[in-house]
Amino acid sequence: MSAVIGQKAPNFGVSEWVQGAPTNFDQEKDHIVLLEVFQVNCPGCFMHAIPEAINLYNKYKDEGVRVLGLATAFEDFDKNTLDNLKLLLDTGEVIGETKEALSMYGQLKDGNKLNYKIPFPVGMDNLVKTSGEISHDKIMQFIYPQIPEFDSQPEDYKNQIIQRVKDYMKSKEYSAETFEKFALQGTPSAIVVDRKGILRDVSFGQSGHIDALIQKLLNED
Repeated sequence: MSAVIGQKAPNFGVSEWVQGAPTNFDQEKDHIVLLEVFQVNCPGCFMHAIPEAINLYNKYKDEGVRVLGLATAFEDFDKNTLDNLKLLLDTGEVIGETKEALSMYGQLKDGNKLNYKIPFPVGMDNLVKTSGEISHDKIMQFIYPQIPEFDSQPEDYKNQIIQRVKDYMKSKEYSAETFEKFALQGTPSAIVVDRKGILRDVSFGQSGHIDALIQKLLNED
């Protein structure tokens, strides 16, 4: 089942909870849920999105808002691993491009450690080894959320896009359940579900509107 804004949110995929008690959208009745999706090897996630999620956690944790973190992988499968997530949460240690970028901006302590701790539950997305033939249906499922008017495009353009998506899918060693189900465009991404379990927002990148959205949802009956 794919996620549709305005409809009941499907559960996100999680292979293991590394920090905090296991949960999911269907278990968070009467709570507003912000799921912050990141990759361990993603500088922007640690410079902007996760600090913002921590601020929202601190601001709203006593008002019925749950903030959760989910590490995923759609590239750099050698770095975006469960082991590196555990290392991060146990010791604060960062790796790869995250380490390089945060170090350059003087945002690390002891050379390779975050100068903040993630206070909310964090799990690892469910990664499935990709194998077999990539079906036309699967390609179209990927394209339509990103290009809704795809069918009305010129034939050449459509063939080009289909080939590009096919090549992209072939290059992926793993398929990440949450990433696919919510048709995420990259990391960081934020997924917001209201108190009735309805999917209200999926956003990629700088998500400065989340605070206002949470306030709006808190004011709904």
